[in-house]
Formats: sequence, structure tokens, C-alpha cells
Amino acid sequence: MIKLNTSSLRENLNNLHAFDEVLLSGYIYTARDAAHNRIVALIKNGEELPFEIRDAVIYYAGPTPEKNGLAVGSCGPTTSSRMDFFTPLLIEKGLVGMIGKGQRDQHVIDAIKKYGSVYFCAIGGAGALVSKCVKSCEVIAFPELGCESVKKMYIEDLSLIVGVDSEGKSIFNR
Repeated sequence: MIKLNTSSLRENLNNLHAFDEVLLSGYIYTARDAAHNRIVALIKNGEELPFEIRDAVIYYAGPTPEKNGLAVGSCGPTTSSRMDFFTPLLIEKGLVGMIGKGQRDQHVIDAIKKYGSVYFCAIGGAGALVSKCVKSCEVIAFPELGCESVKKMYIEDLSLIVGVDSEGKSIFNR
């Protein structure tokens, strides 16, 4: 297992390879397709984003409200391909990492290679287990989207697999 913090992810991109197992800690932001649509519109309109995109990590998830003393309820990944239309622009603007499930389109892989980023795969169906890694969670944008609002979360030792590394190697293309 490779232990990483989101704050040093960019410096470690070249050390990550498809199939590597990672324990990721640090701040991440949740955003699904509705939030991605709004974030891209803000970029295209030259407006301020709800968080600094440079060196950020986005988790494709819509956590449910907290329960059982945890910061969130279920917090499983959603299908990443739903964000593929929006992702290359975000990577171009400095997004360093993404967490989701499933494979990515070639134009996303090309952006990962060109601008330097990484795509991590989380285990689908394990939302209750992921919630134990979330130590804090606050809504920072688009509260009207409910569970799909953008949230800033602090995670500790979230177990992930490198799905697409910064050289474009993918676990989905053997």
C-alpha cells in the first residue's frame, strides 16, 4: 500500500502506476454531474469557483446525511463516465486527481497524460465502509442540489486503486 496525502499528490504522480493500491488522506471535494455542469459554466463565464481547482481531488459521490456518529452516511462512488464530458477542462485547469468507479473515455485519459493527473478507483457498493474514512464534511457550493452539492471532506486512509496513471496506463486496458 502506498500512503499519500492529497497535499503532495502532484509531486507523487510519477510514482503512481495503474493497479497500485493507495491509502489516501487529506481534503477532497465531492461533485457529481449536476455540480460538474455548474463548475464548468463558472469557468467558461470567468467566475470564481467554490474551491481552488489547482491540485484538488474530486470524488464522484453524493454522500448521504451523517448518521451513527460519522461525518457522513453512505459515501460510495458514482460512475465516472458521467463526468467525462466535463473532466478534460477541469484537468487542464489543474485538477490533480479524481475518484470514482468504472473506466474513462480516451479524451479524459489524453488530458490526464497531457496535464498530469491521476484517476483512482474506489470500490462500488462499499459506501458504508467509505464513510468510516470521512472525518469531516461541509457543503461549500450548490446546497440546492442536496446530496449532490459540492462538499469539502477530510478523509483518512481511503483505500483506492490507481485506475489511470499519469502516463495514461489504465487498469481497464490490459
